[in-house]
Amino acid sequence: MWLSYMSRNTMLGLKSSRINKMLGAKEMPKHVALTMGGQLSYAKAHNVSIEEIYKMMFSKINWLLDLQINMNIPIITAYVLTGDVKESPHFSTIIDKLVELFENLRNNSRIYDNKIKISVLGKWYDLPGRAVEPIKSIIDETRDYDSFFLNLCINYDGKEEIVDACRILGRRIQAGKIDIESIDRESIKDNIYSSYFLPPDIVIKTGPEKNLNGFLLWDTTNSHTYFSGKSWLKFNEKDFEKAVEDWRKGRAIHA
Repeated sequence: MWLSYMSRNTMLGLKSSRINKMLGAKEMPKHVALTMGGQLSYAKAHNVSIEEIYKMMFSKINWLLDLQINMNIPIITAYVLTGDVKESPHFSTIIDKLVELFENLRNNSRIYDNKIKISVLGKWYDLPGRAVEPIKSIIDETRDYDSFFLNLCINYDGKEEIVDACRILGRRIQAGKIDIESIDRESIKDNIYSSYFLPPDIVIKTGPEKNLNGFLLWDTTNSHTYFSGKSWLKFNEKDFEKAVEDWRKGRAIHA
C-alpha cells in the first residue's frame, strides 16, 4: 500500500519554483500532523465573532489540502476539534460551520483530481446528524483513493483512542479469539483510529500553548515536535517550511 501511493506521488506536478527547489534538494516528511490552535486569542485580538472564527478556521483546511498536494506530502493529519467540543457554549455554531466545511470539501475538485482519501478520526459519529451525514459522504466518496491521505481529527481525544483500542482487544480476549499474552505494542497500534497510517514524522503545534492536548497520543512518541507560536489562522506556507526545516535538522543530529 505504502509503495503504491508513494509511486503515484512522484508523478504529481509541483506548483512553485521555491517548493521545487526545496523538494529537489532535501528530504520531506511522509506524515505531518498539526494542530489548529490559537483561535480564541485571535478572536479577542482582532474583535472577530466566534462564528466567523470557526468559519475561517475550517475554511483554511482547503489551504492545507493544497499545501499537501503542492509539497507532495503523502499523509497530513489535522487536529480539528477536541473530544470536549460538546461542552462548548458555541457548540451549535461550531457544528454549523463544520457542516459547511464538509459540504465545501465535497465540492473541491482537487480532492477528486488528486485522489485524496479523506478520513475522520475520533468519535465524529456522536455529533448531531446534520454533521454526521456530510462527513460520511466524503469518507465514502474518497474511500478508494490512495494518492494522498488527509486525516481530520474531530471530537477526538488521544486517551479515549487508546482506551477504545484496549476495549476492542478486551472483547477479543473475552471471545477467545486472542490470548492475553499475545498483546504487544503492535496490537495496540492495529486497533487505534490511525492504525492504517505510519506515525507522524513531525507534529506542528500552532497557537500559544506549549502542549499537544493528547494529539495522536500513541503515535507521536518518537515524532519531532515543533511549536510554531503562531495561531492557525496566521500560519502560512513559509511557517510550514520552517517547521519542516526544523524537523530536517533534528534528523541530521540523530543520524
